[in-house]
Amino acid sequence: MTTLRDLDGTVHHIAHGDINRVSNLSKYYSRVNLNIGIAYDSNLEKVISVINKVGNDIASDPEWKGFIIKAPQFLRVDDFGDSAIILKILGETKPVKQWDVTGELRKRLKIAFDKEGIKIPFPQIVVHNGG
Repeated sequence: MTTLRDLDGTVHHIAHGDINRVSNLSKYYSRVNLNIGIAYDSNLEKVISVINKVGNDIASDPEWKGFIIKAPQFLRVDDFGDSAIILKILGETKPVKQWDVTGELRKRLKIAFDKEGIKIPFPQIVVHNGG
């Protein structure tokens, strides 16, 4: 049997010679795996600093630190989207706590981004009048 862990922290067990898959969302640890978009005119170094600070803050918060194994941190620029630069944030949590931690992380990132003037863009369409 081959055992693999994906980016979300899910462990997949694959029997040799078989194409069946068994997935375990709660073996040893789970992952915060968050993509977030920022405006193209953002100061990337500032954004990375804010993300890492928020991740460290939640990991040291007495209410949350018991659920977090590794603080959520900036990993990479994941994509250049139509309306945003997509950033990847990863961290490790106790099994099945990734959704709670990710929700709290999103809330804290939104508050921090608002405070720091970092824009989370949304798709926009520009319409030109031919007249």
